[in-house]
Amino acid sequence: MNGGRGTPVRGLGGTISRRRFLGGAAAALGGLAATSCGPTAALIGGKKQTIVYWNLFTGGDGVRMVAMENKFKKNHPNYQLNATALAWGNPYYTKVSMATAGGHPPDVAIMHLAKIGAYAPAGLLETFSPGELSRYGIGPDKFLPQVLDFAKYKGKIYAVPLDTHPFVQYYNVDVCKKAGLLDSNNNLKPINSPDEAIQAFKAAKKATGALGLAFYPANDPAGNWRLFLTLYGQMEKGARILSPDAKEVVMDDSKAQQALEFMRQLAAEKLMSPTMDYATSVAAFQNGQAGFYWNGEWEVTTFQTAKMNFNMVPFPKLYTYKAAQADHHSFIIPRGVDPAHRRAALTFISSMLKDSYTWAQGGHIPAYQPVVKSKKYQQLKPQSNYAEVAKYVVTDPIAWFSGSGSVMEQKASGLFQAVIAGQVEPKQGIKQFRSYLEKQVKLPKPY
Repeated sequence: MNGGRGTPVRGLGGTISRRRFLGGAAAALGGLAATSCGPTAALIGGKKQTIVYWNLFTGGDGVRMVAMENKFKKNHPNYQLNATALAWGNPYYTKVSMATAGGHPPDVAIMHLAKIGAYAPAGLLETFSPGELSRYGIGPDKFLPQVLDFAKYKGKIYAVPLDTHPFVQYYNVDVCKKAGLLDSNNNLKPINSPDEAIQAFKAAKKATGALGLAFYPANDPAGNWRLFLTLYGQMEKGARILSPDAKEVVMDDSKAQQALEFMRQLAAEKLMSPTMDYATSVAAFQNGQAGFYWNGEWEVTTFQTAKMNFNMVPFPKLYTYKAAQADHHSFIIPRGVDPAHRRAALTFISSMLKDSYTWAQGGHIPAYQPVVKSKKYQQLKPQSNYAEVAKYVVTDPIAWFSGSGSVMEQKASGLFQAVIAGQVEPKQGIKQFRSYLEKQVKLPKPY
């Protein structure tokens, strides 16, 4: 903790008392869970400037993040970096919320941008001016406008994007070749409609003797939601579910129902298993039991390590629009960080972005465009194959109860699992989801 640097938590409309926040908002946000003058010398009074950094990265992501941290330490010997990886999801966001509300925030932390609807209006985040970011070499011109827009709330920048991590399509090259699904260059032939997807999965199933598609409908807090939002976003531009102020449900029920009907069809025709969990889905694709795999891009190194003959492409455009569910890891500076620590945090953030080729190897699309445009990244395969997806992703509706790891994602995935398994009709599944959303938008905000 960084004692002695706390300030009252101020929202967009005024000060939030610590008692009020801790008594009401922390529980709800757990389900979501000063202007710099530019870089300055890190030594203060002959001592190293400390940077306290919190993140939620484990596994391969954790290994790469530690490598980036170590590079920062080597290149910036005047800083003392204290990095801590905390448990993913609700525990992490609860801790960040409580620490900030209690006046003891880390200097810099990771946040999913889909959480901005909870953190920005609650007064938990510092803002960044375009000029300030430019002085550290990470100005708005270094990001896709589409990505930077996700970091804004009411026109102000509240986070610095690190990546885009979208839903993509993996395919087994050997299986798809056997199934006649590759062109003369051994690339996957385009899949441009639900019917073409069904036919491709049938051909792959015949080739594997098991499944056409590996997916994980069972016991995952977000898998069904990711697939649903991808499909719905291809029919409803922008994947509109809530109004911009999150006070009204504007979901197109007929399009949402169509998305669920397709998800159910995949299971009903035994092209994917309705009872498969996450770990089993990874194993099924890795072992050649499925020709295709739908998931986030973060499993790329799993299959590379297994020396699979696979490839990755953007999620196929099955309906009207190109769309794929995604979120973005980003760096935030919590409210209450003093100017000296803020400058140190910005130096750290800048270093991480400029070193994000290391991060890209794990599958995530770097947000920092000089890395994306570099020859080194363009030659990184199959990771660079789907870099274009960052321009047309769809993400969770902006609301205090939404975002990665939220109860909303868990609720949706549970409801949709019942539909996929044939226990609930698609129309009823959407009716239940709408009912849940309508209750949520009427609840008082916890800040």
